[in-house]
Amino acid sequence: MTCPLCLNHQTLHFHTDKQRDYLQCQVCDLVFVPKQQLLTAEEEKSQYDLHQNSPADTGYRQFLSRLVEPLKERLSATAQGLDFGCGPGPTISIMMSEAGISMVNYDPFYANHPELLKRNYDFITSTEVFEHLHQPSEVLPLLINILKPGGTLGIMTKRWIDKDAFSRWHYKNDPTHVCFYSDRTFEWIAAEWQLAVEIISADTLFLIKR
Repeated sequence: MTCPLCLNHQTLHFHTDKQRDYLQCQVCDLVFVPKQQLLTAEEEKSQYDLHQNSPADTGYRQFLSRLVEPLKERLSATAQGLDFGCGPGPTISIMMSEAGISMVNYDPFYANHPELLKRNYDFITSTEVFEHLHQPSEVLPLLINILKPGGTLGIMTKRWIDKDAFSRWHYKNDPTHVCFYSDRTFEWIAAEWQLAVEIISADTLFLIKR
C-alpha cells in the first residue's frame, strides 16, 4: 500500500478497529487509512455539514486562538494570508481581520475558489484539515509553493504518540480523519521541503519556508 504522503511502499499494518484498518509508513511515520476504505466526497461532505463551527462561538474562537495568537506575533500589519480548509463557518479570517490582518478563505466544499490557490501568501493557516487529506502528497507542495519565502504555514492537527495510545485514541474514530501525523512525520516533511518546523503545542505547529 502506497503512503499518501511520501508515496513510499514501505508500509505495515498498524492497527485495526471495528471501522477500518490503519497502516504505518516506515519512511515518514504517517499512519493512514487504506484508500479503499476512504469515504466518498459526498459522504465526507455530509459529515462536515453536521459541524456547527461559527465565529460567534467563543469556545471555537478560544480553540483557534492556540494557533492565531502565536501566529499574529510574527506577522506584519501588511501580511496577506490564506485560510486553507476554512469549513462552513470561516472564523480565523475574522479573528485576523479584527487584528488588522487580511485573509482570504478557501475550502473545496464550502469556498471553492481555485484562483486563490494561484496567488502568493505571507502565511497560510490550516486548522483541523490535515487529518482529512486523502492525498497530502499533493496538498503540501501546493501550499508550500504559494507560500512566500520566510512565510509560515500554521497547522492544527492532533499528533499520534505511540501504538498503544493510538488504539484508545478518540481522534481516530471520526470517519473523516484518515491521516495521522507524528512529530517524526513533520520532521520528515520539513526535511523533504527544506522547511523549519516549530512545535507550538500538542496540536499546533508552524512550518516556515526558508
